[in-house]
Amino acid sequence: LCRELSDLETQNEQMLAQMNQLKEKEKSCQELLERYNSTEWEITEWSEQQAVFNFLFDSIELTVVFGPPIDGDVFGEDPSRKIVSLNFESFLDEEKAPPSSCLVQRLIFQFIESQGCWQEKCPTLYYLPRVLHDISLVVSRCKVLGEEIEFLERWGGKFNLLKTDINDTKVKLLFSASTAFAKFELTLSLSANYPSASLPFTVQKQIGNIGEEEISAVLSNIPIGYHYLRRTVSLIHQNLLQDPR
Repeated sequence: LCRELSDLETQNEQMLAQMNQLKEKEKSCQELLERYNSTEWEITEWSEQQAVFNFLFDSIELTVVFGPPIDGDVFGEDPSRKIVSLNFESFLDEEKAPPSSCLVQRLIFQFIESQGCWQEKCPTLYYLPRVLHDISLVVSRCKVLGEEIEFLERWGGKFNLLKTDINDTKVKLLFSASTAFAKFELTLSLSANYPSASLPFTVQKQIGNIGEEEISAVLSNIPIGYHYLRRTVSLIHQNLLQDPR
């Protein structure tokens, strides 16, 4: 009987541990859903002629110009009402904004420009919610990237990261570690697809033997997705810079 009670207690403890793990996983998944499915736009005007939407703390404005209202459509919101044009404008002061904000803005407009004629993608009001969703998704991902870069600029020293520099849509990371007798610069090429694809990179050796082959071996084991840049820096530090080579 004592053995059965002991076995039952063990099973209960295992089940409790599994439940706690599932709760943590559910919480993590929920956080990701909230992060990536959040509405990133605010409507600032809706008149008979046009609608105006703001993104990213009012630094990006989308103006949607409507065609003539359809007869009987009192509020001008008939899904079949034509859209004449969609125009995006940046209000970011690049001279005063931090480099990470400028990078985020460039990547978002890279996406906007890559889509071609937006009026063709959104010929009527019916398609407008989908357009707002697609832009929100890119804005959300790029905003997270900006937060990652700000984190590395502040706490990079913990990962043997001496300097983080931004050049257009490239991020240069200068690593240095005396224990590994290594100093090198890793340049990552970013795009509006981040973090859904691995990043093209180059490595410039300065001291030691850590180069593209060693970095490639680390990056090949990093799954794409949330906080890809931070995880890249962390694993380079963990796998290449902590022990003497």
